[in-house]
Amino acid sequence: MTKSIIYDAPQSMRKACMHYCPGCGHGTAHRLICEIIDELNLREKTIAIAPVGCAVNAYNYWNFDVSEAAHGRAAAVATGIKRVHPDKVVLCYQGDGDLASIGMAETIHAANRGENFTVVFINNTNYGMTGGQMAPTTVIGQKTTTSPNGRDPLTDGFPIKMAELIAHFTAVKYSVRTNVADVKGVRETKKALKKGIMLQLNGGGYSFIEILSNCNTNWGLSPLKSNEMILKELVKTFPLGVFKDETGGA
Repeated sequence: MTKSIIYDAPQSMRKACMHYCPGCGHGTAHRLICEIIDELNLREKTIAIAPVGCAVNAYNYWNFDVSEAAHGRAAAVATGIKRVHPDKVVLCYQGDGDLASIGMAETIHAANRGENFTVVFINNTNYGMTGGQMAPTTVIGQKTTTSPNGRDPLTDGFPIKMAELIAHFTAVKYSVRTNVADVKGVRETKKALKKGIMLQLNGGGYSFIEILSNCNTNWGLSPLKSNEMILKELVKTFPLGVFKDETGGA
């Protein structure tokens, strides 16, 4: 007789059914953040900023303080909160449409100023919540509801590589791209998230963790095939790795 295995949720994670599509990487990213917060005993010190996008309801799953922000303005809200409460751990959690499109200005200027908070950027190459439109990160040839023939660089430009872009700013201390498509990727993602949070705790400055995640519903693939696509195809456009690390061992 097979025994059922029940995994306890982190204290920082509410025991609630998520609204995300089955197989979506948001749930994995949520849990990793919560595990780290518990491990570092930061639940009473953490303030996250939820985006406009698939993770707009993140406050239903996180058992710590969460502020909403207008579409794309998470970095501006995070700046205000961190400056008023410098002792708090402030996390921006944003998707590609939120961060790299309508929120590009806020993102760039917060990075340029070197604000002492941590950005978690979920890149699933489309506007997941609103029907799968082309995003700044949509790859060449990818079909979306607004690029039915595939993204054409002649008319649509090229996908924006945020981790590389952010790494160019002098004040940025840490910029990395990971994934949650396999066990290795999940472990690397947790390591990167923890490093970014530790940097903030030490007053080190701005960190940016980009996470490649699937959107199996809008991609029209199963969760398994979506994860395979990340590991085999998406990394050709968005290579994994550390693009800047001035954490000094944080």
